[in-house]
Amino acid sequence: MTDMIRRAAEDIAAAEYVVALTGAGISVESGIPPFRGKGGIWDRVDPMTFGHIDTFEESPEKVWRVLIRDLKTIIEQAEPNDGHRGLARLEAMGRLSTIITQNVDGLHQAAGNTDVIEFHGNCARQRCMDCGNRLANSAVDISALPPRCGCGGVLRPDWVFFGEAIPEDALRRSGQMAARCDMMLVVGTSAIVQPAAHMPIIAKENGATVIEINPERTPLTGHFSDYLIRGRAGAVMNGILAALEPLMAERSR
Repeated sequence: MTDMIRRAAEDIAAAEYVVALTGAGISVESGIPPFRGKGGIWDRVDPMTFGHIDTFEESPEKVWRVLIRDLKTIIEQAEPNDGHRGLARLEAMGRLSTIITQNVDGLHQAAGNTDVIEFHGNCARQRCMDCGNRLANSAVDISALPPRCGCGGVLRPDWVFFGEAIPEDALRRSGQMAARCDMMLVVGTSAIVQPAAHMPIIAKENGATVIEINPERTPLTGHFSDYLIRGRAGAVMNGILAALEPLMAERSR
């Protein structure tokens, strides 16, 4: 793996415009369970019932009790890990321009990344269904469910439920960034959820180098990604930064 990490550092140093696509795997190390896969949230909660906007609109109290309440608490307590901090460091070094994330935890912003396209919205804040006001989780009282805005409207996560469309701006900008970049880092995603999983394909079709950082192979591996570095996001990002920083120092002399 050392050779692959060194190769990634060299490729990142040489790239002109780097974009990252991240998924649940990067946040698992912060204690946030994935939605899909073994042990994921959808293993214990029916996604097409409790994850669907129709159910929420019909019975917000039930959806808050079964799905959102515990997830809100987990996200409030979570902190960025070395994977998030590594991507923030890449931005600070001028090596990463944009993150496209499928995650709803806000940890990329907490780590310091400034241009984060949230494909599925954000559960670190709540939105009033009546007035549209947005509140940080810490400002939302869940002693009574569903919690309500000061205007009396029901609060909901500012995320995309099943049955809702991906935000038009997020979809548009993601496609633009994928087509523009000359390198895409794919970190902690199974690359099966569309349309986010199509972004590395757009990047590859436009000539970009695609690097996967994942514990396991994905549908991209051997087809659209140039190579896969197998491992946990935090450890791999630490290794890449350790190899990249001397390279960038040499280039600045």
